[in-house]
Amino acid sequence: MDSVTFKLEVFEGPLDLLLHLISKNKIDIYDIPIVDIVDQYSNYLAEMQRLDLDIAADFIVMSAQLMYIKAKMLLPKYEEDEEDPRTQLVNALLEYQRFKEASEYLHKRDEERSEVYVKSAEHIEPDKEYQHVHDASILVKAIRNMLEKADSALPPEVKNFDGIIKHEEYPVENKIQYVLSGLARTGKTGFLELLSVVETRSEAVATFLAVLELFKEGRISLEEHDGDYAITLTK
Repeated sequence: MDSVTFKLEVFEGPLDLLLHLISKNKIDIYDIPIVDIVDQYSNYLAEMQRLDLDIAADFIVMSAQLMYIKAKMLLPKYEEDEEDPRTQLVNALLEYQRFKEASEYLHKRDEERSEVYVKSAEHIEPDKEYQHVHDASILVKAIRNMLEKADSALPPEVKNFDGIIKHEEYPVENKIQYVLSGLARTGKTGFLELLSVVETRSEAVATFLAVLELFKEGRISLEEHDGDYAITLTK
C-alpha cells in the first residue's frame, strides 16, 4: 500500500481518524489490513508530537488497542472458530459511522431550517356558538348541480345498496308514484313526514331517491322550513 502524506487535520476522536484512513485508502471496513492501518495511525500521532500538539488520551488508548490487534493477528490460530480480533473494532467503526452520517444529516437540515422564517402564532378566541344562517336555495342549488352531473338520467338501482340494505327491496318507481299520489291529494308535504311512515332502511333509501328523481325532473320543489324540507307539487 502506498504511504500516506498527511495534511494534518483535526479529528473528533480516534474512530474519526480511522474512518478517514479507511476512506482515503479505499479499504473494506470488514477486512481492514491492520498492519497498514497501525502504521498510518502511528504516523499521524508522530506528526502531532512533532508539531508539539497535545495528544488526547483516547488517541493513545486506540493506538494501544491497534497494536494489540496487530500482535494477535501475527500469532498462529489454535482454533478454526476463534474470533477475528478485528471484530470489536469493526463494530465500533460501523456504529460511529452511522452516528456521524446522522449528525451530518441533522446539521444539513438545521442549516436549511435556519433560512426559514415563520410568523408567530396568534391567539384566536373561537366562537363556540354556531348560528344557522344557510339559505335553503344554496342546498337546492347544490342538489341541482349534483343531479346535472350525474352520468345517468335514471336513479341508482337498489342493488347498488347490497350489503347495506338487508330487508325487502322497495322499487324507486313505486315510491315515486306514492309521493305523487300523496301530493295530488294534499299539494304539499314534508320530507320528514314521508320518512315517518317507512318501516325499513330499504324503504327510506327508496323514498330519498324518489324525492331526488322528482326534483331532478322538476315535478316537485324543495324549500327548507323549520329543519325540514317542504315538498310541493309543481306539475
